[in-house]
Amino acid sequence: MLYFARWKITLIVLVILAGIVVLIPSAFTREQVANWPSFLPKKQMVLGLDLRGGAHLLLQVQRSSLIRDRLQTLTDDVRQKLRDEHIGYQNLSSRGQAVQFTLRDPADAEKVMTALKPLAAPIQSGMLSGGTLSEVSLSQNNGQISANLTDDGIDHRVRSAVDQSLGVLGRRINALGTVEPSIQREGSDRIMIEVPGLQDTARLKEVLGQTAKMTFHLECADGSLQQALQSRPPAGCEIAQPAEANEQPVLINSHVELSGDDLVDAQPTFDSQSNQPIVSFRFNSRGASIFGRLTQENVGKRFAVILDNKVITAPVIRGAIVGGSGQIEGNFTVESAQNLAVLLRAGALPANFDVVEERTVGPSLGQDSIRAGQIAGIIGLVAVAIFMVALYGILGVFADIALLVNVILIMGILVLLQATLTLPGIAGIVLTMGMAVDANVLIYERMREEQKLGRSAISAIEAGFSRAFATIIDAHITALIAAFALFALGSGPIRGFAVTLAVGIFTTLFTAILVTRLIVSIWVRSRRPKVVPI
Repeated sequence: MLYFARWKITLIVLVILAGIVVLIPSAFTREQVANWPSFLPKKQMVLGLDLRGGAHLLLQVQRSSLIRDRLQTLTDDVRQKLRDEHIGYQNLSSRGQAVQFTLRDPADAEKVMTALKPLAAPIQSGMLSGGTLSEVSLSQNNGQISANLTDDGIDHRVRSAVDQSLGVLGRRINALGTVEPSIQREGSDRIMIEVPGLQDTARLKEVLGQTAKMTFHLECADGSLQQALQSRPPAGCEIAQPAEANEQPVLINSHVELSGDDLVDAQPTFDSQSNQPIVSFRFNSRGASIFGRLTQENVGKRFAVILDNKVITAPVIRGAIVGGSGQIEGNFTVESAQNLAVLLRAGALPANFDVVEERTVGPSLGQDSIRAGQIAGIIGLVAVAIFMVALYGILGVFADIALLVNVILIMGILVLLQATLTLPGIAGIVLTMGMAVDANVLIYERMREEQKLGRSAISAIEAGFSRAFATIIDAHITALIAAFALFALGSGPIRGFAVTLAVGIFTTLFTAILVTRLIVSIWVRSRRPKVVPI
């Protein structure tokens, strides 16, 4: 058991050297590492918000805006159903959480309720119980029909909006070039965002605060803008306000001809003639087909691009645009064009959000945390080292060497994985130090027992490693199960702790079973001890 083939020794040494080499860039600044030759490793330790500083935002779904959008959709659905069934109605409007209208002929009430019944069909709630709920409830009284949004349905929409927004927000933040942002749900209607290293919270809020709901509308042909401003827009039309204060509103069809869902790419660029920043976009095959047909059939009309209910641009269609690509012109700066492209590429948020909490963690706090973690780690390492030497003598020194290798490998693996190191993660490393020597304690105590039974020193040492192996594996597997459970069910700091704990378990097995055994093997070969010095 104490014999090591040459290839095994080489492999163990290479692993240790690799851990040291991977850690070297973390000892230098980013500017210094950037100037290194390309063949040298450049990955550095990724520090979390509590260590590096950065931006912290807490977003909350605007329930009112979500209800308003849902009412608009419900109103359009009700209008379409009534038209399909050729049913006369009047005073179709929304109020509170309901869409109401009056039948011209009360005798059509039963026919209307049948036509609108699909709108009130139960949907899957998505909960663990697998239950269903109704988003809409229908009622009628003497020809007065009401379609009400239920509270359960609204709550379901809020939860769904949060779920959908997690991915969209993640893509937007990653597009800004940040590293390891933390995006987590808090409660049923909130999302917590932490971006280490980002101090420009204004730009972060600008990018995250927009829903980026992009739609394309044709200009309304049933009336003029002046008439709509003086009285009200014609049926099926609405006044879209401009994004810039010095621009005029546009009277557009309420019907959405195309949406941002059909976009596959958006990039900031410059106009070839004016050299002004613009945003070029490209549709998917479906969007390209619709875009080509619309531009072909509506030459001479204005085609408005609406972003978050504001007109970005409304150019006149000069001719058919095939190929599915176009450009958005406006009073863009280079940064605003880039931000808009980021929003469009990431996708639209399903609801508006309010910033209910904003915090900027300065780097000084992070340095204090790092210093405190370093002190705790050094104290823990020294205390464990002294304890092992006092209890096991020269074998304790070997365990301390393995412990130092263990810490190096943990840090190296975290760098390779680009896992975020947080303050709880440092706590996980300190805890691993105590757990790491547990394996050596089991081995050494087994050696002591074998020696008391009359075995020779070499036989006792071999028995210590071989017979403690199963116990070590069992103990670390149970700890690994706990780490996986913390990572799967936890979030934020808990995950940071779980990652370092899990990595520490694997490195502990490597150092206790291979590194310590290799050191002891070299010592036995050189000293040929008659007794185990315990």
